[in-house]
Amino acid sequence: MASTSANSKMLGKLAVVTVAMFAFGYVLVPLYQAICEMTGINVLALGEQMLSGQKAAPSNSQIDTSRTITVEFDANSRGPWQFKPAQRSLTVHPGEMTTVVYEFQNVQNRRMSAQAIPSYAPMQASGHFNKLECFCFTQYTLEPGEKKSWPVVFVIDPKLSKDVSTITLSYTFFEVGGKTPAAPVASLKPDLKLGAGS
Repeated sequence: MASTSANSKMLGKLAVVTVAMFAFGYVLVPLYQAICEMTGINVLALGEQMLSGQKAAPSNSQIDTSRTITVEFDANSRGPWQFKPAQRSLTVHPGEMTTVVYEFQNVQNRRMSAQAIPSYAPMQASGHFNKLECFCFTQYTLEPGEKKSWPVVFVIDPKLSKDVSTITLSYTFFEVGGKTPAAPVASLKPDLKLGAGS
């Protein structure tokens, strides 16, 4: 009888502990939310509020929508390959992140390594034309006939002078480590007229 009584007491204690654990787990979620909202560290709740429409996502205040700039794209090749922008120009707002693509094809029957160098016009735009991703930072090796498309991601600084309305981004693509053709040699043919008069 004593062991049955001891087992009943132990079972009662375990039942109380189990109910207390479930109650604590149930109360823990609202308690956690209340603490996070009071301390301002509730990142998850802020994300839910933005998704549910209670708070609008902040707009990018860096974009100057009061003005537009036309960006023209140019490509120059120093060798026998095809290199061109996918589009010749577009209009952007200062501060707006934009992506354009340049296309390249090695039309030679040999492997080549090449790299591009950018330039800007007008010169004052160069300090305000910020490239976030650009193929000009890397040297590429291309197989014969290989085609590549490379993105250029850029932002024009809103501090650019207001009198600049057009910027030209130009790339010169040149071979690295390739054979340089010899300079043409002038032929030394005797001038018959001079020889006849002497």
